[in-house]
Amino acid sequence: MKLNKTRTFLVGLAFMSICMFWQMYDNVIPLILKNTFGIGDTIAGAIMALDNVVALFLLPLLGSLSDKCSTRIGKRMPFILFGTAASVLLMTLIPLMDNLYAASPQNVYLIIFIAVLGLLLIAMGTYRSPAVALMPDVTPKPLRSKANAIINLMGAVGGIIYLIITTFLYSESRTKGLAHVNYQPLFVIVATFMVLSVLVLFLTIKEPKLTAECEAYEAKHPEDDLEKINEETGETYIPKDVMRSLNFVLISIALWFMGYNAVTTSFTKYAQQEWDMSLGSSSLCLTIATAAAIVSYIPIGELASKIGRKKTILTGVVVLAANFLAGMVLTFTMHGFSPVLYVIFCLIGFAWAAINVNSLPMVVEMCKGSDIGKFTGYYYTFSMAAQIVTPILSGALLQYVGYWTLFPYGALFVALSFLTMLQVKHGDNKPSVPKDKLEMFDVED
Repeated sequence: MKLNKTRTFLVGLAFMSICMFWQMYDNVIPLILKNTFGIGDTIAGAIMALDNVVALFLLPLLGSLSDKCSTRIGKRMPFILFGTAASVLLMTLIPLMDNLYAASPQNVYLIIFIAVLGLLLIAMGTYRSPAVALMPDVTPKPLRSKANAIINLMGAVGGIIYLIITTFLYSESRTKGLAHVNYQPLFVIVATFMVLSVLVLFLTIKEPKLTAECEAYEAKHPEDDLEKINEETGETYIPKDVMRSLNFVLISIALWFMGYNAVTTSFTKYAQQEWDMSLGSSSLCLTIATAAAIVSYIPIGELASKIGRKKTILTGVVVLAANFLAGMVLTFTMHGFSPVLYVIFCLIGFAWAAINVNSLPMVVEMCKGSDIGKFTGYYYTFSMAAQIVTPILSGALLQYVGYWTLFPYGALFVALSFLTMLQVKHGDNKPSVPKDKLEMFDVED
């Protein structure tokens, strides 16, 4: 049994376009709010947090709805097509309102801008869970860590493509001295990329056929199935011990997102405060972490297939907590930049890849096939909830206790996730053992 990497790449196109959009959203919308509409940082921060709040409620709902959907083109594809189309149409209005307000400041343009922004967040939320759930729908359980590694890599590629586009379109030489920057070309390019990605996905991935094949495979391997059948009603259910594991996995997800997101969100201002580092130098540390994660995705997927998802995640948790503690030690022992930071953030990137690649597959491993969308929504509920809470909690510590609390805060929550992951007894894959040593050198198609 081998992973069809070409198919997984095509399935990942939707996630790649989603990541490209959010990279643009996070980078451009704050600039529009500040430079065009003159909105202060507090209100702008609240507006920027809306996507997480919307996702908290919308992603589980839409994931569950897609589970119950049955159409000729599949159960996920209608959501992906509708969500992309609605998002692309709404996206074109964002830079339009920005340009109109810059040319003639009127409150009506601001009101329309905020309304469109809210609708856009809802439109994007309608298909994120279905798009992510499509991978486990068409991938047998033992191969999902490898497949998720490719999906994560595709998401990173989407972000990189966006950064390359902005580097050329909005270089300092092109924007310096401008009273107003026109973002319309950028939005058009990203929207076009989203449409083309989803069209290729729709034309190449026949969801009903591939889902049926996956279900047929798993029907032949009932030992991989965690659900049970009620002899009286004939309905399937998830046993209590499996539900206990699921709850601990979800708690673990929230905990490590609490720690990781706090550090990555506040590191640039932390580095400036504690080590007098420039924005460029501190941003390079985060870039190194991202690059290390990207390079690690595929090897981590392979590692998980050999030693299991749980062991891979626990390894990542230990490495992540240890390097956050190393950051704390550096805070008390140095007064400026040290190259050791590059090593620390490289290991942080590796650790995050080990955790991130395997956590979603562990969640969906515990559900029956008809609930994959709902369980994907659960994953995002806990990760998004953590990302809403942790900037507030860690920010309060930074402000009222001291900046030195950042790395201990991150290490504490990540360490707690180690304890909760130890309680997880289900959702792991069975490590593969080559029948012949020569198989260790086999290259999958």
